[in-house]
Amino acid sequence: MTDAQILLAALLTPLLSAVLIACFLRCRGTLASYVSVAAAAAICAFSYLAIQACEAGPVRAAVDWLQFGNFTVSMGFLFDGEAATMLAMVAFVGLLIHIFSLGYMSEDKAKGRFFAGLSIFMFSMVGIILADNLIMIFVFWELVGFSSYMLIGHYLDTDEAAAASKKAFIVNRIGDLGFLVGIVYAYWHFGTTNLEAMGAAVNADPSLISWVIAALLMCGFIGKSAQFPLHVWLPDAMAGPTPVSALIHAATMVAAGVYFLIRITFLFPESVLGGIAILGTSVAVYAGFCAYGQNDIKKILAYSTLSQLGYMSAAFGLGYPGVALFHLITHAFFKALLFLGAGSIIHGCHHEQDIFKMGGMLKKMPITSITFFIGVLALCGFGIAGVGFAGYYSKDAILIGSLVKENTLIFALLLGGAFLTAGYMGRLFWIAFLGQPKSEAAENAHESPLTMLIPLVALAVLSVAGGVLDLWPQGLGENIKAGMKHLHHADTDHAAAHTVHLWAMVAWIVGLVGSFFFYGVGKNGDALQNRAKPVYEFLKARLWFDEIYGFYVAKIQQRVAVLLSFLDIFLIKGLFVRGSAGLVGLVGACSRSLVVGNIHGYVYWFLAGILLLWALAAGVAL
Repeated sequence: MTDAQILLAALLTPLLSAVLIACFLRCRGTLASYVSVAAAAAICAFSYLAIQACEAGPVRAAVDWLQFGNFTVSMGFLFDGEAATMLAMVAFVGLLIHIFSLGYMSEDKAKGRFFAGLSIFMFSMVGIILADNLIMIFVFWELVGFSSYMLIGHYLDTDEAAAASKKAFIVNRIGDLGFLVGIVYAYWHFGTTNLEAMGAAVNADPSLISWVIAALLMCGFIGKSAQFPLHVWLPDAMAGPTPVSALIHAATMVAAGVYFLIRITFLFPESVLGGIAILGTSVAVYAGFCAYGQNDIKKILAYSTLSQLGYMSAAFGLGYPGVALFHLITHAFFKALLFLGAGSIIHGCHHEQDIFKMGGMLKKMPITSITFFIGVLALCGFGIAGVGFAGYYSKDAILIGSLVKENTLIFALLLGGAFLTAGYMGRLFWIAFLGQPKSEAAENAHESPLTMLIPLVALAVLSVAGGVLDLWPQGLGENIKAGMKHLHHADTDHAAAHTVHLWAMVAWIVGLVGSFFFYGVGKNGDALQNRAKPVYEFLKARLWFDEIYGFYVAKIQQRVAVLLSFLDIFLIKGLFVRGSAGLVGLVGACSRSLVVGNIHGYVYWFLAGILLLWALAAGVAL
């Protein structure tokens, strides 16, 4: 097989799986699950072959898809170090989540539809990774949104899942509108949407960089990666099955926005980069506070995801796209581990998700508990004397970058975010995993089957060792290594690194230990709610974003929509298009509305007629 054929096989294999399941296997869930897992394994195999081919240099291939006059839309591949790194992560983590789903969804009556959704999502995600132009990225971007909508709404019989899927779809479309306008503007500005062609044009003439294009394209990232002000969909998306939360909302889909920014780094001027750094830092701190007001184990992890996405965007905004990609990869390892660990707990506790109704999980489910704690330490940035888990290397690199850039405010806020992370993750672990069971579901909890434990162990290993760049094979992580090399050769490198390692260690130690003493071991109630209820209620409210959006939609947007509908139907279609016939129809429609079939209504019209007759007779109405 040629290099292009290998990439094409990696792209089309999950699509074939989805088509087979949708057409023939929807009612044969077990066979459908095996087909989907086999497709995920094939993606891993083809990814390995593609990475081997990439060592000799980037792989490029393109074919014309549509042509309108002089405008041609091509579908092509650009497989370089960045794409290889992302594809390796998506393929391997995706396979582990597929395997986990075999056990988690074993009794689901609609698992055929579920695994078809997983396959179409993998197809869409691989398409984004391999795309060589903005139009192709946008096509697969929308397919990711569609598959996300399907998977979040998997439990069709619950109002929560239905509402969450619609919310995710609509909110992402808002960001995608700006993305689409940015693509049109980029084509008008550069004469092409090909990534390498635009990069070459910018290198030849830096004046071509436009902050308007950058800001518009950034809208897609804001929606997909759940940044302000379009972050509201991610916590609600936890209504979907837990493997969906791990695959889409921890490891891959929300990270697609960050990956997209890295692909178009050359389009961003310093002014927009500064805004992204501030935006990411704000989200990192905001989400950390919100997590303290949540009792649902998956929603706590959802706000943790928001926070870590803030770190990635802050790194990108500070001018370290390689470091952002590094944290994207390590985050995929330990956050997928945490979500799958939460899924294992939920499965063992018969779908109980409230951490205050758990307790004693360490005794009931030791393997799940130990691997989950490894994920907690990796997320908190556990590390001592220059050696630590995966999150230690990538999070500290972001903090080092903020010091190297001499941005003390961003450094302080991100360090505060690290402290908050350790605090709410400690709260989760001490309450849910230690102490005694606090409900019948927790009392009857049991360890998960082997199909669910193997992915947990594999991800735990990656969460420990995934941050050591020297272990990564050749062909992977050129952008990461270049970014880290640039960071560690800055003037203040050694002093900044020493300062960051020290303060970061203080942050996670104080956060974990402080939460242990504040919340206690396996307590029945939330200590913050008991001791400072106004503070707890404020954090639980999440700055009332949902309430504000709900008020806007119901009281402003909906009324404007009704007014526009009236103008369209009665004024434009009725009067302007149909003329006098439309006017007669309008009078007739209004007259018909008076015939209510209710004697009380007719009495009022009778009285109104008498008043009008009196006014005419008395000359008042003349």
